[in-house]
Amino acid sequence: MPIVNGVEVDDSAFAELFPMWVGRVLITADSEKWAMAAAQAATGFGSSVIMSPAEAGIECAVPPSDTPDGRPGVLIQIYQRTRPMLKAQMISRIGQCVMTCPTTAAFDALPEAKRRLRVGHAIRMFGDGFEEKKEMYGRTMWVIPVMEGAFIIEDRFGAKKGIAGGNFIIMGSTKESALRAAEAAVEAIKKVGGVILPFPGGVCRSGSKVGSMKYKLPASTNHMFCPTLRERVPESQVPEQASAVYEIVFNAVSLDKIKEATKAGIEAATKVEGIIKISAVNFGGKLGPVKVYLRDLFT
Repeated sequence: MPIVNGVEVDDSAFAELFPMWVGRVLITADSEKWAMAAAQAATGFGSSVIMSPAEAGIECAVPPSDTPDGRPGVLIQIYQRTRPMLKAQMISRIGQCVMTCPTTAAFDALPEAKRRLRVGHAIRMFGDGFEEKKEMYGRTMWVIPVMEGAFIIEDRFGAKKGIAGGNFIIMGSTKESALRAAEAAVEAIKKVGGVILPFPGGVCRSGSKVGSMKYKLPASTNHMFCPTLRERVPESQVPEQASAVYEIVFNAVSLDKIKEATKAGIEAATKVEGIIKISAVNFGGKLGPVKVYLRDLFT
């Protein structure tokens, strides 16, 4: 059984992942403040496709030296099950949350993707016939008149198969220690690049299982990881010493990035005092075709 920084990592645990279509958008603005404001709005209500219309999150801030227009930027990712659903979400989120935000512009950040979605081409209709198609920054852009001046958006955005459902479970002796470990894991994962953590602050306290034992629901509380149910359910996975459990969930543009993020997050979490065990959530291979065994990352 792997031991990382003195903490047991469940030898049989694996994360069960599944492919999803992903779009990656670079939002720029006159300041990082406004680029981030647009990014936060555009990725809202994006924690899980169980109930959210998409899975979405902020990847990282981008310095002016690395953006097409030389302004501060923020990268976001948006995930959906199909390309048409992804396109609809990108149009809605960029149109409602980026175009409306002061000083912003929107660029494709998956130029290598073979599939191209006509996102800017759709949003350009907001210009009511006054929009203009121009070659700018070595890209095909739309210039849409708005009250501030103009919103500039790339004509087409790349879409590719990404990987969703990366996860691991942190079990702590106290809520405080478990949360500190979760926060440390999130910060480590953010440094990997190409990864988003769609839940609030990157941490999920209400991990779910597929379906429900009592109600007609697509998902319900993962009772096996609830400390308060340890004495009530024989299949509980919570050790006696643990009183709080957090799940770290993340999506990425590739499986290699998922593995890198998993390892980095676990290493950071296990450095926090009071962590009892690390595990992962899966559904016996019935939900997703991709498996990442935690033990393989530390051997």
